[in-house]
Amino acid sequence: MYNNPYMNPYHCPHPFPYHVNVPMYNYGRQSVYGAIPNDIRPDIRLGIELKDYGPEPFAANINQAAKQNCTFRTALWTGNHLQVTLMSINVGEDIGLEIHPNVDQFLRIEQGQGIVQMGKRKDNLNFVRKVSDDSAIIVPAGTWHNVTNTGNIPLKLYSIYAPPEHPHGTVHVTKADAMAAE
Repeated sequence: MYNNPYMNPYHCPHPFPYHVNVPMYNYGRQSVYGAIPNDIRPDIRLGIELKDYGPEPFAANINQAAKQNCTFRTALWTGNHLQVTLMSINVGEDIGLEIHPNVDQFLRIEQGQGIVQMGKRKDNLNFVRKVSDDSAIIVPAGTWHNVTNTGNIPLKLYSIYAPPEHPHGTVHVTKADAMAAE
């Protein structure tokens, strides 16, 4: 009765315990922003197909794409000098302590909250900050780092690697898949 597929536009194919179907009432004036026909912007309600679009020219709503992603890691665009990946970190999990000797990394949190830890040695992560929606994290090459989800919903983010870190078309559904691939 109240199962409206458009209530949560970032719905994942597998249910999470925090998704609740409740009635929505909007007695106020309807927004004019929803009046854009779907044939002009087909990604508004359904999102985009999450695949590697590189190295062709590409434009998308990165916030929406990051929230739409349900996999641990999906490459969205891979070029010769840059790569964009989407990540979803489950509650209580982390990316995993890692270092990229020759790769600078930029991460942006789109949903959720967590903690980022960084340092020159894996046993001395002396840079610790809380992060949440709209936080940016810059990881210089050769820096040990980890991001942990401390919230109660999946941590949704995107990462930019320069140069690319993963093969074109990479999809790691789970963290275990990512660990096995490395």
